[in-house]
Amino acid sequence: MTNLIKKAPSLLLLCMVLLSGCTVGPNYKRPAVNTPTVYRGLTPDEAAKNEPKSLADEKWWEVFQDEQLKELIKTALQQDYDVRRAASRILQAQASLGITRSNQFPTISGTAAASNERSARGKVFPAIETDTTQVGASLDWELDFWGKFRRATEAARANLAASEWGQREIVRELIANLAGSYFTLRALDLQLEISRRTLASRQDSLRLTQLLANGGSTSLLDVRQAEQLVYTAGSEIPSLEQQIEQQENFISILLGNNPAAVQRGRALTEQPHSPTVPAGLPSSLLERRPDVRQAEEQLVAANAEIGVARSQYFPQITLTGTAGYQSSALTGLFAGPAGFWNFGSGLSQPIFTAGRLRSNVRLAEAQQQEAVLFYQETIQGAFRDVSDALIAYRKTQEFSEQQKLLVSSAQDATRLSHLRYSGGATSYLEVLTNDTNYFTAELGLVQAQLNELLALVQLYKGLGGGWQQ
Repeated sequence: MTNLIKKAPSLLLLCMVLLSGCTVGPNYKRPAVNTPTVYRGLTPDEAAKNEPKSLADEKWWEVFQDEQLKELIKTALQQDYDVRRAASRILQAQASLGITRSNQFPTISGTAAASNERSARGKVFPAIETDTTQVGASLDWELDFWGKFRRATEAARANLAASEWGQREIVRELIANLAGSYFTLRALDLQLEISRRTLASRQDSLRLTQLLANGGSTSLLDVRQAEQLVYTAGSEIPSLEQQIEQQENFISILLGNNPAAVQRGRALTEQPHSPTVPAGLPSSLLERRPDVRQAEEQLVAANAEIGVARSQYFPQITLTGTAGYQSSALTGLFAGPAGFWNFGSGLSQPIFTAGRLRSNVRLAEAQQQEAVLFYQETIQGAFRDVSDALIAYRKTQEFSEQQKLLVSSAQDATRLSHLRYSGGATSYLEVLTNDTNYFTAELGLVQAQLNELLALVQLYKGLGGGWQQ
């Protein structure tokens, strides 16, 4: 008994050496990906430089410099339900990895038992009463000779990594959604400010027109046209107020709060952003984007599952052993003669499974092929996201410049039409037309400026930025 216990570490070490020699199933190799040399959407000068630096290398608090927006993002990262659920999934994956990895090691259990037994007296034999006390330990170990448990552990570890990248993807989405929603809120605020200012100006113009009509200097038609301008601006205000409160509710939910008002920071026109941003190398996108990394880890797990399925073709080898002490006298329980042990091994080889093992392998291989296609599709989608955002950022800037010129021209046309009307050189219809065009152009410029900021957010997100803490 004592000699066996002394030899146990050597036996376990020998088994571990034998187990490390064979692992069935394919080892993971990253699939070939058609990676472009430059992003589509860059200007010729930017494409020629092909700089490795990327906007996504910057932390989110460096890209979004509005202090109030920073506070909102910090709150959301702590309280958002999607982020917290993702953290729970990571804990689940960690526990699953621990469970799966434990299968590689022996299970050792301790036992203790005591019994008292008395047999009835017979014609020949007297009554016998026995007391037995037993303590011991048992070992049960399925040898991972074919790598079944190691492949399963490899898959579980990849699933854990996928869960971690999944949480980073949720963080990336959350920051982009929150920044875009905040900029949208500031755009609505600016449009409301323009509408109220325009309404006040038009109400002054209406009062003047009514005075002129009362004095016989103009017609009632001019009054009605001035009223149309007032009512047009007035109708925009409740609609914008509705959108603002609903946008605040949406932001509150992203923060993990009940619907409430949202604190503001910088105005829409004061949000800093560079006219050009570095995109970096397309090849770096495979390492930076969380959704791409998550898809690859899922592929690693699916690849390892093929080895788990193939290992079922081979025999299962199990070691069992029991050792301990048994005595009828408690005082002599740990004496030499009271020791006992047994050691055994077993082998189980599948012979007929009606195609179940073959089907399991085919299922694992098909799932791995699907994971390959999903990985490649995710990469192509990432390249498209960046290209779309690059195009959008450049074109929205060009549109904003044209919209500024339109606002300036419409503003001057409104000024001239008021002068012409005051001088009696034209009808109020000209004032109506030019004032309406100016109001529409101002609102359009706000939307153009918002689109430019939203394109920047999408470009930062598309390049894989935002999840770095």
